[in-house]
Amino acid sequence: MNIIENKTFDEERALYGTFDTRVTNCRFDGPADGESAFKECARIEVDNCFFNLRYPFWHVDGLSVRNCEMTELCRAALWYSSSIAITDSKLHGIKALRECSEIRISGCDIISPEFGWSAKNVLVENTGTQSEYFMLRAENIEFRNVDFTGKYSFQYVKNATFTNCRLATKDAFWHAENVVVKDSVVSGEYLAWYSKNVTFENCLITGTQPLCYCEGLKLINCRMEGTDLCFEKSDVEATITTPVISVKNPRSGFITLPEVGEIIMDDPAAEGKVIIS
Repeated sequence: MNIIENKTFDEERALYGTFDTRVTNCRFDGPADGESAFKECARIEVDNCFFNLRYPFWHVDGLSVRNCEMTELCRAALWYSSSIAITDSKLHGIKALRECSEIRISGCDIISPEFGWSAKNVLVENTGTQSEYFMLRAENIEFRNVDFTGKYSFQYVKNATFTNCRLATKDAFWHAENVVVKDSVVSGEYLAWYSKNVTFENCLITGTQPLCYCEGLKLINCRMEGTDLCFEKSDVEATITTPVISVKNPRSGFITLPEVGEIIMDDPAAEGKVIIS
């Protein structure tokens, strides 16, 4: 493997077409303001590097990023790449990951609007994230011990699992399909509207008007706080262990809970059962 260390690069396509190379203690920054440092590369390792220029990793096959910083100016850092491992790094540029596959992210700090669009086969663990339109249309994703803050997250995702996560987010999981969320806290407005086959197990759910227009929705041993107008026009099987402010027009299924402030059934098509246990 070739080794490049202790250098600064600012020219256009500085390491274009590089293969089998380890880059250590380098900076991608400077007055030339060049883009696409590693475009069309393969089997690249970067360690303890600083990225302050745009589009550093496009069309890269086999990439390891460790102990690196990508600043706000490092836009669209990873696109059209595969076999990626990112550990203990900061990803702070907009659109940091798009149209990539086979990705593992661990111990990172992500502040990146429009992160993870159309990504496939993604594992994220022990990571803090802030974003808007986070992981839009991603498929085959797994999140473990992730803190997320933002808006419009996980919309149109397919085949996803979340374990021990804390998601503070508006409009999460809209149009999502085949999702399981376990042992997590999900707070925000309008949770999982228009979703299909979404399950929440041992979760705390907070916020107004959650879980409406859903198909195949399940809640298993969940708590709900500050939730009103829940389950409108949803096909639902729910076991809830806390009081709910109001339930409105569930389309089918059942909702078992200890107490509800109001049951609104003013739609003749609403046939769901509310069971006080």
